[in-house]
Amino acid sequence: MPSLDDYRRFYAEEVQLAAGLTSSALIDALGRVPREKFLGPGPWTVARPDLLTGTVQSVPTADADPRRVYHNILIFMDASRNLTNGQPGTLAHYINALDLVPGERVYHLGAGGGYYTAIMAEVVGPGGKVTASEVHPELGPRAKQNLEAWPQVTVHTEDGTQFDPGECDAMLINAGVTHPLPLWLDRLRPGGRLLLPITVPMTPTLGRGVMLKITRQPAGYAVQLVTYVGIYSCTSARDSQLEPQLAKALTSGALMKIKSVRRDPHEPDETCVAHASEVCLSVAELSATPAT
Repeated sequence: MPSLDDYRRFYAEEVQLAAGLTSSALIDALGRVPREKFLGPGPWTVARPDLLTGTVQSVPTADADPRRVYHNILIFMDASRNLTNGQPGTLAHYINALDLVPGERVYHLGAGGGYYTAIMAEVVGPGGKVTASEVHPELGPRAKQNLEAWPQVTVHTEDGTQFDPGECDAMLINAGVTHPLPLWLDRLRPGGRLLLPITVPMTPTLGRGVMLKITRQPAGYAVQLVTYVGIYSCTSARDSQLEPQLAKALTSGALMKIKSVRRDPHEPDETCVAHASEVCLSVAELSATPAT
């Protein structure tokens, strides 16, 4: 029978193929971090989508053998509250887009149980630093305990939008927002990358939209589309005045064409997708916007 290490290696290759991963350090991290450590004791419950009804079924694993969790599948941490460990291929795709390298400082908002925080900690290595926040009063302490083996990780159980992570090379915001907070943009180092989902509400807790990568460049903040996304909303990082603008932009396709984040004072014009006083998501190329 293949060993647990063999299963982890096969799992890393499965996620690599599913997510189109290009970072060898990330692939290696997927093969090292013990996923079962972040799930609680088995047997585990797999969240399996029912393609006929559009619902999600709860399917128990056959036993508590950790080999059962090493597939690109959603696993519940608490099925009664619809809390999962996250789809490995999806989260790995996000992390891959951050282009992490050893020694970098990372901020992870919405750490959940800490599994993907550990993955990023492995990528940046012992010389790097990962600061994580998790607002859920049960998951935050659980993540802190789960991540004790990674001394380069610090976990804060609080609202991540109110937390100052300090200067960062990369940030992963794992909850739907209407705009990048000015604090996050301020804390990006030159060349720093911010990955965040810009969403419109589908339900009181869920939203849909796009995952954007914002890079701090000498001329300002450049934006790339990473993927479409459906995700839980970050209620404290939502501007109700921006939501109608974003809904219109999602329908028209403008949301997928955002090229820059403007922070200079200006009146709304045809290039503005979502315009607020401090931050504007724009379809204008970075070279056409004033530097900040």
